[in-house]
Amino acid sequence: MGACVSSTSTSRTAKTVGGGSSAVKRSSTSAKVVHMDGRVQEFRQSLQAKNIVSQNPGHFLCNSESMTIGTSVPHVPGDEVLQPGQIYFLLPLSQSDKPLSLPDLCSLAIKASSGLGKHCVDLSSSNSKLTLRRSR
Repeated sequence: MGACVSSTSTSRTAKTVGGGSSAVKRSSTSAKVVHMDGRVQEFRQSLQAKNIVSQNPGHFLCNSESMTIGTSVPHVPGDEVLQPGQIYFLLPLSQSDKPLSLPDLCSLAIKASSGLGKHCVDLSSSNSKLTLRRSR
């Protein structure tokens, strides 16, 4: 039903959302923001993080590449410009100081996978990062 979750990353065509190298290029034309309800906003124009946060009170923006299990999720600074090809999550401020758990990461991976289309989600146990790969 949209997402497949795996505990290891073995695909050579992995599109890494949480760091690492990749054989497949991310879309370099837009930044994507995944909301907690699974909705995805795509921004092709240059936009600062504060523009997204100001429209979503009680939330903060994080870059998927900065998310690591066992640590608090760092906020994207308000003056930072969203980067094309990056995936960001809009999270409630209540999760700001809470260490990211594996179930939390799985939940976000499923939301991203559902909202971004035909992708599978891998959770690499070696580096605890979120990885998306295209389904065949």
